[in-house]
Amino acid sequence: MIVLNLLCRHKHRFEGWFASAEAFSDQQQRGLLTCPVCNDAQVSRLPSGPHVISSASTAKDMAEHESAAAVQEQLRDAIAAYVRDSENVGKRFPDEARKIHYQEAPARNIRGVATLEQTRDLLEESIVVVPLTVPPGEETH
Repeated sequence: MIVLNLLCRHKHRFEGWFASAEAFSDQQQRGLLTCPVCNDAQVSRLPSGPHVISSASTAKDMAEHESAAAVQEQLRDAIAAYVRDSENVGKRFPDEARKIHYQEAPARNIRGVATLEQTRDLLEESIVVVPLTVPPGEETH
């Protein structure tokens, strides 16, 4: 068993576990590999020395890898649900967040974009914001 460092065209880095380098190449050519963050199928191998898993530690390492993959999937699902259930206010995010906080607009879940400085200003005003890196999609900002 080998662990390879992989990269999708959207620059998400992740690990892949394969029986051999040939198994990786075969899966890559058949389009079976996808990024766990954005589901992009254009995946390439990063230059690195492969990490070989011994049979003594394989079961434990595989269980940890499966657990990490499950957490990634849950996070991806949670972000998708948030995107689906919130209003995209785009660059108006700081202004809309303030209006909601100061009860000048109806309370609702919003999402949008803000600079680091704008985010800091909101936090200093005790306005709760959660910066998220949202994977590319149809409409995610």
